[in-house]
Amino acid sequence: MRPRISDVPSKGYGPGTASGKRRRMIFSALAAVLLAVAPLRAQEAPVTLLALGDSLTQGYGLPQGEGLVPQLQAWLQAHGHRVNIVNAGVSGDTTAGGRARIGWSLTPDVQAVMIALGGNDMLRALPPAQTRANIDAMLSEVNKRGLPVLLAGLSAPGNYGPDYQHAFNAIWPEMAAAHGAVLVPDLLAPLAALSPEERAARGLMQADNIHPSAAGVKLVVEALGPRVETLLTEVK
Repeated sequence: MRPRISDVPSKGYGPGTASGKRRRMIFSALAAVLLAVAPLRAQEAPVTLLALGDSLTQGYGLPQGEGLVPQLQAWLQAHGHRVNIVNAGVSGDTTAGGRARIGWSLTPDVQAVMIALGGNDMLRALPPAQTRANIDAMLSEVNKRGLPVLLAGLSAPGNYGPDYQHAFNAIWPEMAAAHGAVLVPDLLAPLAALSPEERAARGLMQADNIHPSAAGVKLVVEALGPRVETLLTEVK
């Protein structure tokens, strides 16, 4: 009499077989690997940082790759951060110009913002109240989008008079506090801390003595970088 199929010992991959157990172990191992890799892949995606500024941000007078944005991006990458910085610097721009274009500059991919405007307001001796209102509006727009923001200011020299100097210099800490922004009170502080003679001897300024050279930008970035790192910790 021929044996029935049910009488023949199974060699399949059912749950009770050795092969089935091995297969379940392989699936479990693969699942564990996938669960471990998924967060790492999410972390590997670069953060998009919008740098809204004027000629200092744009890289006026410098070869490609030596301006503020490329040097800052290189500094951040060297310190372990995956960042894509969008250069939204426009030479000659004032805070009014930044206010006019920040809305369409905040594209859906932007995850953090750095605002570095105000130098041309100062050079034109525009009223500090006007600069303050523009900074306030820009920070409000960024806050409305729920994005972390860094505010980089500048210091007015004494030849503008004490009233102007006080009103202008107060904009940055007060606006940063009001909007929860990471603060850099004076973007050019590392250069301002040196005497004109030392800046000249080290070749830190361009011929116009307004814009930093590539070496001067490097000093600025070394001070700015840690503050941008703080900004990146706030990216969701």
